[in-house]
Amino acid sequence: MTTSSPDFSPKCSGVHVPCSGAHRLSGNRARKVLLDGEAKQMVQHGRDRVFITAVLFVCCFAVLAFRLIDLAVFKASTSVQAGAYVRDESIDRAEIRDRNGDVLATNLAVPSVFADTREIWDVYETATKLQEVFPDLELAGLMNRLSCGRAFVWIKRDITPKEHQEVHRLGLPGIGFRMASQRVYPNGNVASHVLGYVDIDNRGIAGIEKTMDDALQDLAFDGQSLELAIDLRAQHAMTDELVKSMNTFDANAAAGLIMDVQTGEILSMVSLPDFDPNQIAKSEANHRFNRTTLGTYEMGSTFKTFTVAMALESGYANLNTRFDARAPIRIGRFSIRDFHAENRWLSLSEVFLHSSNIGSARIASQIGAGAQKKFLTKLGLLDKPSLELPEIGIPQFPDKWGEISTMTISFGHGIAVSPVQLVTATAALVNGGTVVKPTILKRSFKSKSNGRRVVTEKTSQQVRNLLRNVVRDGTGGKADVQYYDVGGKTGTAEKASSKGYQRKALLSSFLGVFPMNDPKYVVFVMLDEPKGIPETYGYATGGWTAAPTVGNVIKRLGFLFPMDPVDEEGRAVLASF
Repeated sequence: MTTSSPDFSPKCSGVHVPCSGAHRLSGNRARKVLLDGEAKQMVQHGRDRVFITAVLFVCCFAVLAFRLIDLAVFKASTSVQAGAYVRDESIDRAEIRDRNGDVLATNLAVPSVFADTREIWDVYETATKLQEVFPDLELAGLMNRLSCGRAFVWIKRDITPKEHQEVHRLGLPGIGFRMASQRVYPNGNVASHVLGYVDIDNRGIAGIEKTMDDALQDLAFDGQSLELAIDLRAQHAMTDELVKSMNTFDANAAAGLIMDVQTGEILSMVSLPDFDPNQIAKSEANHRFNRTTLGTYEMGSTFKTFTVAMALESGYANLNTRFDARAPIRIGRFSIRDFHAENRWLSLSEVFLHSSNIGSARIASQIGAGAQKKFLTKLGLLDKPSLELPEIGIPQFPDKWGEISTMTISFGHGIAVSPVQLVTATAALVNGGTVVKPTILKRSFKSKSNGRRVVTEKTSQQVRNLLRNVVRDGTGGKADVQYYDVGGKTGTAEKASSKGYQRKALLSSFLGVFPMNDPKYVVFVMLDEPKGIPETYGYATGGWTAAPTVGNVIKRLGFLFPMDPVDEEGRAVLASF
């Protein structure tokens, strides 16, 4: 008997379909669906991990960036390691140069010591070691500063390289350095009254440093420098000659100016005694006083230049008009006398040549107070002058301008002006008749065309001839320099005091112009209380003291400034044909 195995295959009816194949298809599909789901899930998990990792990196970089910003910006001003540098936000200033490009003021980076007192470990030890480097600092004061708990306190500003090295070697926690820009004047005292000086924070507080404070900062931002009209060579020459004269005549002080009559540029401005702007704390107040611009003085006979110019310009007199100088003029209890009396009638030319007070007084008295005041106002002698310096003096003159004032002002008494005013007015009388505004700054153009006319060309020429005569034949002979055609006027004034005028306390001056055939420069020198010497026969007047000083300055300027020598005799011969 044959036994067959049971048939567990499904019974198919109708269309024959291989059942085993159907089972295989169904299994493959199941596996495919399973695989697709796992892959998708794995991809999703991978994306999540990448995203989380990226977020973590971003967070890490953000933390690092914040920490860097915190250290660089915030901690820099509140915490310091021993010997650390922090750049100071000090005021930067442009260099100041003379008209030829020579440096007059510049900047130097210097360190200062400060402390973050929160970082100091031992106040006593730190203070003691710092005092060893800076013995001028008191220990008690140092300890008070170092224990105040503040994030920033100054220990000492502007230290020397040696001091900086010694503090750095100490390695004291909480002690650091700030680099700041310090103003430096490489020529020391030279031109100190022009330049002025700055405070410890580099802000201008005197001279051109003060008036041009904002401009100097703007120029520094643009990388430019400030150019002055000052010529360092002329400044040295004027300073040197004034020092010599002060020593020779034992004068208390001196002042000197050189001005270009066409442009109004001041090429030299000297006031002695002077000071070193690098060490302003060691200077005396009297030395910082600018006698050329801030001081006002009775200028004596130099004012006769304005008196004769007024007479010529008004048409009241000509060079040959005569005035009675036979005897002193008495008004009440006052008398007007001549230093070297001629005791005769003098022409206007002779009044100027012999520097006659009597003749000048008669000229002014006949023209009148009103006309005199108006003429001096036109010349800028009665108003505060305009100049790029803060130290500017105000002229002094009588409120009641009566007959006596009119007479005394004609020869420079009873009115006080600054040297820069005197020089500016004189320049106007010799440059063809135009007042040009004075300036400390370099001008790249001729300014005369922009000036204000005060006298005619004819009057200007006559004044030039009169000035030349004073040097050639009169009281200014010691200012003469061969081939430079010098003209000028002496001035000697007694100093005023609460008890009246002091006969032996003189302000002696000389106002020089050259070359007179074509004026280019005014040179002014004033000596305060010079003393007579045997070589001057005991005289200390302007002709004996200030005039030779001007002559010496002009000799030196002749080598510095390009100009042709003047052959006055040859010119006179040609004029005779």
